[in-house]
Amino acid sequence: MTDQTRTALDDLPGDLLMWVLIISELLVFGAGLIVFLSVRITDPTGFAEAQNALDRTAAATNTIILLTSGFFAALALNLRQSRRRGGARVSLVCAALLGAAFLWIKGAEFASKAAQGIVWDTHPFFNFYFLLTGFHAAHVAAGVILLLLVAWRDHVGNIEDATAFWHMVDLIWVLLFPVVYLLQ
Repeated sequence: MTDQTRTALDDLPGDLLMWVLIISELLVFGAGLIVFLSVRITDPTGFAEAQNALDRTAAATNTIILLTSGFFAALALNLRQSRRRGGARVSLVCAALLGAAFLWIKGAEFASKAAQGIVWDTHPFFNFYFLLTGFHAAHVAAGVILLLLVAWRDHVGNIEDATAFWHMVDLIWVLLFPVVYLLQ
């Protein structure tokens, strides 16, 4: 392929289909956040009161955990491109373990809400809270599996795809955290 026939898509890291998946997931979460904010306008006081039942410390801890995990995923790609396979694999496992820690904290948070009698239909806020953060947690779980699989099959292209997916998971949380936990 000559320089004249190259397109911007040729320079994307990883596979084009992974980018299609990432963009579609961002659109789904974006739509969910828009609907959440739209419904919130109808009951700002009720949403603020419901939001006060959330554990902001756990959510902030999860933010740090996911961002650190994203660092390890990016480091893995850098290490693998430098032909340091062992280090890349360790970094991918570290990223996956941090993802598992995120899930453990999120599970504890959900269990705490259930113990308080707070479920998805307690208030419209919790409907969105459980839906958005639960759907995100499902993506974290998928990402943990993906990172572990890629640690085993550590081709550069596989790591690029897994890292791109993992950064999408990070980005979604960076958007969910302030909107769901902090914005009043």
